[in-house]
Amino acid sequence: MSIKDKPPSRTRQIGSILLWITGLFFLFNAFFPNFFNNPVPQVPYSLFISQVEDGQVAKASVGDKEIRYQLTENADQDNAILRTTPIFDLDLPKRLEANGVEFAAPPPSNNFFGNLLGWIIPPIIFVAIWQFFIGRNGGAGGAGGALSFTRSKAKVYVEEESTKITFDNVAGVEEAKTELTEIVEFLKTPQRYTAIGAKIPKGVLLVGPPGTGKTLMAKAVAGEAGVPFFSISGSEFVELFVGAGAARVRDLFEEAKKKAPCIIFIDELDAIGKSRASGGMMGGNDEREQTLNQLLTEMDGFAVGDATVIVLAATNRPEILDPALLRPGRFDRQVLIDRPDLGGRLKILEIYANKVKLSDEVDLKEIATRTPGFAGADLANIVNEAALLAARNYRETVAQADFAEAIERVVAGLEKKGRVLSEKEKTIVAYHEVGHAIVGSLLPGGGKVAKISIVPRGMAALGYTLQMPTEDRFLMDEREMRDQIATLLGGRSAEEIIFGSITTGAANDLQRATDLAERMVTTYGMSKVLGPLAYERGSQGNNFLGDGGMANPRRMVSDDTAKAIDAEVKEIVETAHQQAIAILKDNRELLETISQQILDTEVIEGDNLQELLGQATKPEAIAA
Repeated sequence: MSIKDKPPSRTRQIGSILLWITGLFFLFNAFFPNFFNNPVPQVPYSLFISQVEDGQVAKASVGDKEIRYQLTENADQDNAILRTTPIFDLDLPKRLEANGVEFAAPPPSNNFFGNLLGWIIPPIIFVAIWQFFIGRNGGAGGAGGALSFTRSKAKVYVEEESTKITFDNVAGVEEAKTELTEIVEFLKTPQRYTAIGAKIPKGVLLVGPPGTGKTLMAKAVAGEAGVPFFSISGSEFVELFVGAGAARVRDLFEEAKKKAPCIIFIDELDAIGKSRASGGMMGGNDEREQTLNQLLTEMDGFAVGDATVIVLAATNRPEILDPALLRPGRFDRQVLIDRPDLGGRLKILEIYANKVKLSDEVDLKEIATRTPGFAGADLANIVNEAALLAARNYRETVAQADFAEAIERVVAGLEKKGRVLSEKEKTIVAYHEVGHAIVGSLLPGGGKVAKISIVPRGMAALGYTLQMPTEDRFLMDEREMRDQIATLLGGRSAEEIIFGSITTGAANDLQRATDLAERMVTTYGMSKVLGPLAYERGSQGNNFLGDGGMANPRRMVSDDTAKAIDAEVKEIVETAHQQAIAILKDNRELLETISQQILDTEVIEGDNLQELLGQATKPEAIAA
């Protein structure tokens, strides 16, 4: 899709014509200053004085810069005028009077074109300044300039076959495609629905985590329907001046009516659609509240007559939107654009992989299997990172190893070979990461251990243990969550067993373990002491994978309940800690063996790693 160029307005055309005329006047006057005046012969000042003293001058007009006079013999001819340039001569009046010359000051200038330019130039300059400000920020679609506060800033896209986006360009969200196909069919053949009295939804809200393709899906709908597509972000409605946002909403819908049938897409709707009861809007004159009120009004009344305008909007936080915005008659439907499953990830990888040169060994299904929980934007980033790695190494095609490295870059960060660790630190990191790997390999909740590395990556990771789920999971039981906490504490437990002390390297592990234990108690109701109650404000959802965000604040609870929550969280973490220590003590020899080997090679993965971890044994107490 491309931005449609809007022809300049009549006002701008007139202003441009006036500017051209003014410029031509200036140029003509500069090169031909006397074109509009009759040429007057000029004589030396000495000749003029000589003619005065000889009595040949009848009358003279004496000015500061010029003296015009007539000779006695031509006194009856008005056009027989001579001129000269005066010099500083205080005796000139006496000399003229003594010789009988009639003299006076020059009459006021009556140059028609000079006066005309004097009246026209100032308004023209004002028009030029106005044109400058109007055109300074003027964008496609007639978005207006620096002084057009109330004009909509929406960009208007029209389909072009070369860049047209359709449902074929979107994968992994088949359910959402099915929902939106009806919208496309209505835009193509509205009579089929209206003939039996059906009404298509006025608004469709696309909901999902960041990077799942909500904006891409909206463009695909416009591409499939072949209608104009107005795209704008919610933040572009909000301005410093109260009322400007509401005016922009009105202007947007007015423009949309003119191009109906069409689609209006509002990205990040929560920027203006936040609930008015949340305390974020103070008073009736708040700019964002006025913008929201205008949007509600337009969505109630814009579908009048034959104007077919459908509003698509996208947000990552539907729970904070105003209820009036989500009621039937405005946003009638909410379409979930979720993270893709295994089949969806494979299709997404195939779409983006078609744009790069792949070697024959590349197995996209294996890559899709190793990336559970990845959104479409993450997968596109992996393909691009793999292509960059191949180009950096002067290869003509992208290999499977490039994809593996790209996944690690996304998960753990960029490898930092320049960061040199001391031997002591390197040894601690090696035992720490092997502790994670051994505990994780024996407990099913942690996933398959695919790689151990002591090469620093990312912001602060001195080493990492890469665990890859073997399948897509949407639920996790209490036993698996406790195993995951034990795996997180495996590194700290290894330090305690081998060195008899702990370091700061386990800070992130402790934070993640504590957060998971607290969600078990306050969100999932996995505490026998506190029972099946939710102690967190709001909903965290029932998907244990979550979005990695911070937990919501706790509800207002009594001091006794808060102490009970803290005690339960501590009991869960401490139990997992003792479990990790028991496993590592029982496998201390293997811990030493793998740690020494990784100190020599820095990285262990593949069959070698699986063979070593296959020697680990689970203590009888834990196995039972």
